[in-house]
Amino acid sequence: MALVLHVVGARPNFMKVAPLMAALSRRGAAQRLVHTGQHFDERMSGVFFAELGLPRPDLDLGVGSGTHGEQTGRVMIAFERALLEAAPRPDLVVVPGDVNSTVAAALVAAKLGIPVAHLEAGLRSFDRTMPEELNRVVTDHLSDLLLTPSPDADENLAREGIPATRVARVGNLMIDTLRAHLPRARALAAWRGLGLPEGGYAVVTLHRPSNVDDPAGLGRLLGALAEVARALPVVFPVHPRTRARLADPALAGAAAALRLVEPLGYLEFLSLTSAARLVLTDSGGLQEESTALGVPCLTLRENTERPITVAEGTNHVVGTDPARIAAEARRALDAGPGRGRTPALWDGQAGERAADAVLAFLAGARA
Repeated sequence: MALVLHVVGARPNFMKVAPLMAALSRRGAAQRLVHTGQHFDERMSGVFFAELGLPRPDLDLGVGSGTHGEQTGRVMIAFERALLEAAPRPDLVVVPGDVNSTVAAALVAAKLGIPVAHLEAGLRSFDRTMPEELNRVVTDHLSDLLLTPSPDADENLAREGIPATRVARVGNLMIDTLRAHLPRARALAAWRGLGLPEGGYAVVTLHRPSNVDDPAGLGRLLGALAEVARALPVVFPVHPRTRARLADPALAGAAAALRLVEPLGYLEFLSLTSAARLVLTDSGGLQEESTALGVPCLTLRENTERPITVAEGTNHVVGTDPARIAAEARRALDAGPGRGRTPALWDGQAGERAADAVLAFLAGARA
């Protein structure tokens, strides 16, 4: 029996892998799960195993944080050792998303001659200053099976010369997870615990280095969010990376206008966003989730690798200019709830299609 090894490392990876693992399990496939430890905070990763029904990892590499080079290198060293010692060796390594763990595991597996499947392949922002963009491009060109979420992803891969025979459009696995857990999340009514009315607040997330590492730039964003907070409460679950920046006294005034809370588990956060009036984020996954939820989203970046959330969903890319953010927030609040539609194949069955594609690939590889 073929063995599929899944590699996860950061928060979004768990929501992408869970539906595929469940679908493969229903088909009797042998699987193992490796956690690189890229996100090592219990609130950022550990809680996901319980909430999403994932098995505890067969192996935790424990790489921790560091620069991009340090983190990628540590994953490669530890993962190579794990593969060399594995008995039996996996027949396929599945890497989701675009984090450092993704490209590191793909490179190690490819060099050892183990086929790689990239889950959420083909997304492009066309901004090479984003570390994630480089991770996406390299991973796609190392992969033997590319599982895409949308037509634009297929088009990007074709333009880069990747054969269509290696590509399978399966849809958005994160939305499988969202649909499966939304009733439980809604029942938590997380907004009540914060003393907020349903549909009467905004949620913000910030974590990208380009937005949080420069104190002046972060200060401008916080000032724009403080303007939004004059219209309705703004809840800010603070990523550990961003929390360190907010210790700067120069940022304290603008931050005081926001409701700062600790990072939330998946169900708590989904509960909060599902009842939000507006989402402001630099997260790719939240652009997708807000589209599925029908909640207006303002993306605080100059581009997106998920253009389908703009063309068909509720997302608007507004950049980082404070005046524009405040103006677009007022426009979104005046316009009422999001009027986008859910893209095709974001139907809760993407995990099933991905499992079919994986098993078909393995059958062909072993024929």
